[in-house]
Amino acid sequence: MSGAFLHTIFDVLAWLAAAAAVYWLSRQRLQFPAQSFELPYIAALVFGAGLGAYLFGSANLWLSGESGIARSVEGALAGGIVAIELYKWSAGIAARTGARFALPLALGIAIGRLGCYFAGLDDFTYGTPTTLPWAHDFGDGILRHPVQLYESAAMVVFALLYVLAAVNRNAFVITNGFYLVLVYYGAQRFVWEFLKPYGPLIGPFTLFHLLSLSILLYAGVMLATAPKARRLQNEILA
Repeated sequence: MSGAFLHTIFDVLAWLAAAAAVYWLSRQRLQFPAQSFELPYIAALVFGAGLGAYLFGSANLWLSGESGIARSVEGALAGGIVAIELYKWSAGIAARTGARFALPLALGIAIGRLGCYFAGLDDFTYGTPTTLPWAHDFGDGILRHPVQLYESAAMVVFALLYVLAAVNRNAFVITNGFYLVLVYYGAQRFVWEFLKPYGPLIGPFTLFHLLSLSILLYAGVMLATAPKARRLQNEILA
């Protein structure tokens, strides 16, 4: 079974897991901030995510001395965020609309990264050489960091912590989960980038280092300006 086919299977599984997360959240009767996912909103999200995925994925490939077209989950995330914020600004929407996406995003990335792992060298998401006992040979005889598995495991941890907070009706986590997952994702992704063979852009930092920092900055600002948890708790328990 080819690596590309396995990657596709896990991509489908990632979407199914995200859908299952949405269903589970709906069964919990959680009080998310009021929001509307009308067609223009979805169109902006899909367009921004698609553009960001190929733009940043391909740019990183070229900066690393490789040719071709590539996709990036972090690029898709950044592109989706920019597109939605621009759409909300143009439509005069002040409400925060990402709360429902925290758990689906974490699970989707966790499972999708398994596809990257099984895709092997062609996916260009493998790590740098290492002598650690869990190093993996992706087919070229070189033992490397399985950074895809590092990221997958990290996102599973977030998903478990989020579920625990949701079950306990933690108002701050429920309302700001999307920004929390962005902080968590950006931080762990920044660390793993040091273990990848990507070409540097500024000093030792790659394009995805800078993108991770941008996502962290955005999420940090949104969390710093979030409504107070006490008032949110009263709304959720009402």
